[in-house]
Amino acid sequence: MKPLSLYCKSYRTDLRRVVRLAQSIQQFNTEQLPFYVSVPTQDLSLFREHLSGLCTELLADETILAASPRINPAQVAAMPGSTSQQVVKSEFWRLGYSRACVCLDSDAVFIRPFGQADFMTPDGTPYTMMDEAHDLLEDAFRRKRERVVTAFKGEADLVQQIFQRPGRRYSFGPFPLVWHRAVWESLDTHYLQPRGMSFADAIAQAPIESRWYGEALLAYKAVPLMPCQALFKVYHYAWQFDQDRRDGVSIDQLAKLYCGVIFQSAWERDMDWPKEGGDWFSRMGRRLRRRLGRI
Repeated sequence: MKPLSLYCKSYRTDLRRVVRLAQSIQQFNTEQLPFYVSVPTQDLSLFREHLSGLCTELLADETILAASPRINPAQVAAMPGSTSQQVVKSEFWRLGYSRACVCLDSDAVFIRPFGQADFMTPDGTPYTMMDEAHDLLEDAFRRKRERVVTAFKGEADLVQQIFQRPGRRYSFGPFPLVWHRAVWESLDTHYLQPRGMSFADAIAQAPIESRWYGEALLAYKAVPLMPCQALFKVYHYAWQFDQDRRDGVSIDQLAKLYCGVIFQSAWERDMDWPKEGGDWFSRMGRRLRRRLGRI
């Protein structure tokens, strides 16, 4: 079992984004960390065609779910895509490819050389993203986006109450995240199994996989807590990216602090495969909202 791997759960709409991610890994993966991509079985041939020549190992989502005890595939299939993908991502560890993985989203791009030391200590302890999300919340205050603040508090409170942890609200993100199999095992052993639950049941209860991992780490201490800030610069909203461009923040400058950049697919819709969704009016409306700084 390798110490560390890279993993991305995707699907056909994000095909172009995954190709871009794989190209950046090919360019900057100095230690040749293995890179796995999982997609639904029906998308395998499409991804195989477009990822040809890039150092990527393709897996079927169904293979991951088949390795997950107590999971009912029909239950996962009935979930919205944004929820079911959390189950697949969080069960990747069961395949036993590595002790830890860097869980990437399709909209990630590496911007500088990287290796194992960027994600874990020399003894194999993963770095854990953990802060109180003040940067995001301050931006929300400036933009009068109270819903962002309300959502953060609600998500944090929901999972903290499950683990009966009072105190400060933490963010255990943003993606990409370094996940250690021992933490997922501890959640399974100490919380899920005694309740006869699968991780799909847990996600149905609280659909925030990063919080399940983070709160399990705090509760069961399966690995030492080595906190760090975000590994990638995340542009949650288009207006954040536009503001940085206006302020002259360059990729070279970001590379001094981060391994990569996240361009949220919600506003980078021109990267959708095979084309941007929606009719002409919805596409134009989206572009107008982007220009006005509303997305």
